[in-house]
Amino acid sequence: MGLTPELIVQALQLSSFDAAAYQKLMAPVPRAIRRPENLAGRPRVGAVLLLLYPKNGQLHFVLTRRQEDLNAHAGQISFPGGRQDDGETLAQTALRETHEEIGIDPAHIQLLGELTSIYIPPSDFEVHPFVGWQNSTPLFRPAVGEVAEILEVPLTHLFDPTHRRQEPRDFNGLTLQIPYFAVGEHKVWGATAVMLSEFFGRLEQLLTS
Repeated sequence: MGLTPELIVQALQLSSFDAAAYQKLMAPVPRAIRRPENLAGRPRVGAVLLLLYPKNGQLHFVLTRRQEDLNAHAGQISFPGGRQDDGETLAQTALRETHEEIGIDPAHIQLLGELTSIYIPPSDFEVHPFVGWQNSTPLFRPAVGEVAEILEVPLTHLFDPTHRRQEPRDFNGLTLQIPYFAVGEHKVWGATAVMLSEFFGRLEQLLTS
């Protein structure tokens, strides 16, 4: 695809890009991706990292499958990330969580920019996605108690429409249409799919303009 860190920075800074439109393409219907203004209190805040790196001549990004016995989002596919600690920036949160979950030294990562934050209603959580770059194929060291599997996905996977699918699921008595990215035997849905959809859209607009 010929993408460089400089081109990805350009994609993240597109001034005319409709992020909400691409986010909604992979959002469960119906579901809010922004926190309602009339909701009391403040959401919990965290950050995740979409890490890009070369492998076998192609750009890849990394996802993790969470352990099945975790209290939150057990078994789901996600980016490394988590809740912001006191005294740290959101960028520091994304880098720290990536180090803790998959063992990547923050010194090896160049942050290229951010995607649009999204809201996760069930947990009242506001997630800020960052995009990072590593010049070499990482040596992953997954956190045993948290990460069940590392998924290395070629970036070209996002550009194949046959990998974007949907299925009905029951949530609290409601049947929702759930879009997802098929990655091997796994289904990447929810917030992670929404963020990937925006990232794909930005790349698509840059490459076709």
